[in-house]
Amino acid sequence: MGHEIEINDHFQIPGEASLPPDVLGELQSTMRLHSMTPQDLFYKWESYCIKMGPETKLNLDTARAFKKDVQDVLDTEVRNKIQIRGAEKRTVHATPRATANDSDVFGMLDSITPKTSYVSTKRKEIFETPAAKSARSTRKSSPSGDHTANGTIARFSERQNAGAVVETINGHLDSVRIPEVPYAEPRITVVANSDLSKFKYRPLAVHLSEASEILDDRIDGFTIAVQKHHKLDEGLFGNAASKSTNEIVAVGRIACDTPDAKLNAASMVIEASRRMGAGLRVPLKFGSKITAEFFPGQIVALRGTNTTGEYFTVSEVLDLPLQTLSGFSTSSINTVNERLGNSPLNLMISAGPYTADDNLEFEPLKELCTKASESSADVLILVGPFLDIEHPLLATGDFELPKGADIEPDVATLTDVFRVLVGGPIRQLSQENPSITILIVPSTRDAVNKHVSWPQAALDRKGLGLPGSKRAMCVPNPVTLTINDFVIGISAQDVLWDLRKEEANVGTPKESNLLTRLSQHVIHQNHFYPLFPPSNRATLPKPGYEGGMATGTPMDIAYLKLGEFPGIRPDLLVLPSALPPYLRATEDVFVVNPGTLSKRKGPGTYVQMSIHPRQLDETESSNPSVKVGSRLYDRARADVIRI
Repeated sequence: MGHEIEINDHFQIPGEASLPPDVLGELQSTMRLHSMTPQDLFYKWESYCIKMGPETKLNLDTARAFKKDVQDVLDTEVRNKIQIRGAEKRTVHATPRATANDSDVFGMLDSITPKTSYVSTKRKEIFETPAAKSARSTRKSSPSGDHTANGTIARFSERQNAGAVVETINGHLDSVRIPEVPYAEPRITVVANSDLSKFKYRPLAVHLSEASEILDDRIDGFTIAVQKHHKLDEGLFGNAASKSTNEIVAVGRIACDTPDAKLNAASMVIEASRRMGAGLRVPLKFGSKITAEFFPGQIVALRGTNTTGEYFTVSEVLDLPLQTLSGFSTSSINTVNERLGNSPLNLMISAGPYTADDNLEFEPLKELCTKASESSADVLILVGPFLDIEHPLLATGDFELPKGADIEPDVATLTDVFRVLVGGPIRQLSQENPSITILIVPSTRDAVNKHVSWPQAALDRKGLGLPGSKRAMCVPNPVTLTINDFVIGISAQDVLWDLRKEEANVGTPKESNLLTRLSQHVIHQNHFYPLFPPSNRATLPKPGYEGGMATGTPMDIAYLKLGEFPGIRPDLLVLPSALPPYLRATEDVFVVNPGTLSKRKGPGTYVQMSIHPRQLDETESSNPSVKVGSRLYDRARADVIRI
């Protein structure tokens, strides 16, 4: 197929099911010429769009211009490499000689003779080639940010198209209004929808029996919900692995018949719970009229028969019931409107990394905090990673602390580095904008979080030098909160990327838009990470240093229940991802992927939302005790903006 499906997923044009054949042919030609993957090709396209401007649209002319640009960049890199190699060949080093101060030629006695630290360092520099020194210097933190081993990185101050709006939803609504005078008090109240103390569990202290019970309980819970939703008789439910001529409804978990293999219609099996089917698995065979999307770990309800005992023939895929939306009394909504003063709520959302691969200046984070201060933002959501363990400088430990930092380099810890580099801009923001509430969500890639598994406990606010709890709130990953009159769910784990890699279609997808479909998977499964097992680390985007491997999802199965929606469907769902940033309103839920604030080789994006007060009609206003929905997807404008 020439990677047609993957190319269409990456380069999908809004309003069109697939790319035009001539455009697809040009992209495939570019891939073949340079031996690139669809993902690498898309990264090149993003860089090209940043260079050419946000108005660049994918068509035949731009595809050809893009192809020429990729070739020109490659030619330039080849010429530079030839010049460097020629310079290395012309450099001649003399053979090191022993001197009065150096008793051995190669420094073999350095480790056992006194006062050799300076001499040893000097010898190492003598024996290194210019190329080796250059490679080492590019890994050090440098404010210039002009080059890395992976390619050119532009300076943040010289970035193009800063402030450009990439995507907008509900553009007919007013954008953020900057008040003439900053607010004196916070205009929001934040309430957790679950017990946050449960996230402080001991990672990896799990028994196999406990893990299996958690997985079984999830299947059994959906069985009860499907029975109530479709009003089915309890006797209609059965074990898909049992041989019978009677039609049954089987509820179970989708899995692949071969470990580490890619799920498809031919390799798909359904796994029953121990209570219903003794945990047995049976292959699935789909009728010609079946249209559905599946992924490993998905809980499904299938109607069909198993007449041979060898496979379960599916005749219908039953819809799973959605959790109810949040409801608020009209009196509480009026209280919120009075607090807002009929002025929209200003909400800003961003996700890490917060600095480029070649430095630890955290310029994008500083710029974001400046914008939050100047616009008098009510809420700033910062989703990790902050000190990213996949960052080349942090991974190698080859970086220098900024000048003026009150830290002794010999005794400095990563907590000290966070307090200076990350905590500094956040503390300054809280002083400049006293009414702001900053929500800080950790990531499994955060080097300063001792809680390494997902679900994940909150960061240590006091230990990291963050502002007081009234201005900065450290919350778990994932978390569901009520802010004023809407419910927000946030997860730092990149579930969208993993679902895109693992999804298997049977027939034509019901929802043609991939990004909308991925969002619906999360909402229908009532879980922030419904994929099981997690994606193989080898398939995830690799770090920017040689030999690195992605962190993946270190999942603690015994506590997966903490990743479920707490009985209600969020009005706003924040799912940061390495996929292109996007905004969607689906299943009455506002889904936001802000992208990353900083990409490997340049600035990224964030989301700014203007949430207007909920307007009550006469019937609702007349009864202060009646509960009404948030309807956030109708009264909120969101913009994806380049930092």
